[in-house]
Amino acid sequence: MNLEPNNLIKASSPYLLQHAYNPVNWYEWGEEALQKAEAENKLILVSIGYSACHWCHVMERESFEKHEVAEVMNEHFVCIKVDREERPDIDQIYMMAIQLMTGSGGWPLNCICLPDQRPIYGGTYFKKDDWISVLLSVANLWANEPDKAKQYADRLTDGIRNSEKVIPNVKVDEYTRAHLTEIIEPWKRYFDMAEGGYNRAPKFPLPNNWQFMLRYSHLMEDDATHVSALLTLEKMALGGIYDHVGGGFARYSVDGNWHVPHFEKMLYDNGQLISLYAEAYQYSKSLLFRDVVVETIDWLEREMTSPEGLFYSALDADSEGVEGKFYVWNKEEFDAVLEEDAQLLANYYNVTDDGNWEEEEINILLRKFEEEEYADVKGITVMELQEKIREAKVKLLQARSKRVRPGLDDKCLTAWNAMAIKGLAESAGIFSISHYYELAKKAADFILANLRMPDGGLYRNFKSGKVTIPGFLDDYAFFVEALIALYQSDSADRWLTEAKQLTDYVLTNFEDPDSPMLFYTSASGETLIARKHEIMDNVIPSSNSTMAQNLHVLGLLFDNEQYINKAAAMLTSVHPQIKTYGSAYSNWAIQLLNEVFGINEIAITGDKVSEIKRELNMHYIPNKITLAGTNSSLPLLKDKQSIETKIYICRNKACQLPVATVDEALQLITK
Repeated sequence: MNLEPNNLIKASSPYLLQHAYNPVNWYEWGEEALQKAEAENKLILVSIGYSACHWCHVMERESFEKHEVAEVMNEHFVCIKVDREERPDIDQIYMMAIQLMTGSGGWPLNCICLPDQRPIYGGTYFKKDDWISVLLSVANLWANEPDKAKQYADRLTDGIRNSEKVIPNVKVDEYTRAHLTEIIEPWKRYFDMAEGGYNRAPKFPLPNNWQFMLRYSHLMEDDATHVSALLTLEKMALGGIYDHVGGGFARYSVDGNWHVPHFEKMLYDNGQLISLYAEAYQYSKSLLFRDVVVETIDWLEREMTSPEGLFYSALDADSEGVEGKFYVWNKEEFDAVLEEDAQLLANYYNVTDDGNWEEEEINILLRKFEEEEYADVKGITVMELQEKIREAKVKLLQARSKRVRPGLDDKCLTAWNAMAIKGLAESAGIFSISHYYELAKKAADFILANLRMPDGGLYRNFKSGKVTIPGFLDDYAFFVEALIALYQSDSADRWLTEAKQLTDYVLTNFEDPDSPMLFYTSASGETLIARKHEIMDNVIPSSNSTMAQNLHVLGLLFDNEQYINKAAAMLTSVHPQIKTYGSAYSNWAIQLLNEVFGINEIAITGDKVSEIKRELNMHYIPNKITLAGTNSSLPLLKDKQSIETKIYICRNKACQLPVATVDEALQLITK
């Protein structure tokens, strides 16, 4: 390690700080580095990763920490390190460049650019000797054939600017069930009906895919999506991808059985999975799903909450330089912790002397049995088994807490915090646990008070008391969604007032005059070589699909035709693509579900609002918004104030006569 730090020592990102003592003369992305490249006519090397990325750490150890590699990098390039989680706008551009060049992408992402930031060559992970060879080869091209390099840059930059371009489309007269069927039928062919998920490895949770499946199966009364969605959630909850000791999910499973996780835990996965499992509990009443929500929120509060009440970004996969070391057990350790209950629970968690992972004698805890089935085989009651499991988890967590912990990425990102806030607010309603609401409220209030820009916009990041990066479209989209979820939880109009103000800010600052879609970056943000849209849903739903849903819901709540028309235009433009690749447009498909089945607007007045909402939350109504209150200015609640409890069911600008009970209201709610 270098004794003298490089320029990254001033960074806020934990990922950048990890590279601050590399012998590479790294810079943060910014004016200093970009001007240096222009002034010296030097190629730019943009290296992008994130703190929980295993292969990013490997490439650092093999290349960036080596003086002989640093010498080549420093001589020929202005080297810039980027945390993709802080600067997804930069990552989008150079990821698209790599995909156009190589057909695939991933992290670490290493892209070589001209001094004007336009890419000419790149890839992901390189071994040390290959990396040196690539660097020297491209440096030689720039020194001897600069015109050829500029031609590469012209073609690539055109490709980046034109990719994912969405133009306005003619609206379908009326969306029907047939439009949904044509999306789902080809999609079903990829279901793994034995292990859940899709017929491939690795397996990612993809929460939004399964949220769509739950809603589709309920509204369309479809067996295949019903079975597949619940099977997937069950297999993930029983598998090694779930942390059976501490709660929370790893980022993905490297195999097709959810057995061996890639051990990093990301806030964006777990925020979404809290929402998904809470909704799945509401749908199925599975106690397994309830336990997953409770344990994952416990983990979130215990290990991922900042003193301000925000949520940290990630836990690394590695500790002590070994992937997964913090989470795995050998039989001897396991037995020593659980003593007389060890054998009972070793079978339950699949722990053996030989181990269940590729390394000798190492076990990843996972389950093969339901509690009822296992208790029956062992000749004990389910309650006795559950008590043994509860005690064991406490002991194992206590023992594990003495180990060297994985690295914590302690930056707080608005978009990812919003997903956690939404999950907490929804869980508070579904499980009637007010503490979850308080956690959500504290985080949201902190963002509103401390992450606002002078012009009313949002900052993206918070760390060590500082905000430095203006928000991107996903920060606004997910935070507006979280504010709507908080309103659904407590019926306080202030959340919707904030949501509307931020939505208007988005429509002003992120608008594309040539497309119904919104730009990912603000008009007032930094100028990069391209201004991209984010349209396809991935592990995280796209910011455009989320914003379209927000506009639809806020349009109904505020009776705002402009919002509703904008949401409709966005869906119309992307609709032809949905059936070509359903899993990459799952959040758009949820919007389509809402168009086909409509949204039930449930307005509640009177002195028993809380009781009515609690009773309603016992029923699965995925296409609903709930309004309540005695002093609300919302159009649907005006002139409906009453001491007597009344429930109004409205759809498509028409309301039924009010009823007094949830049972009566349910009769008026049609799929």
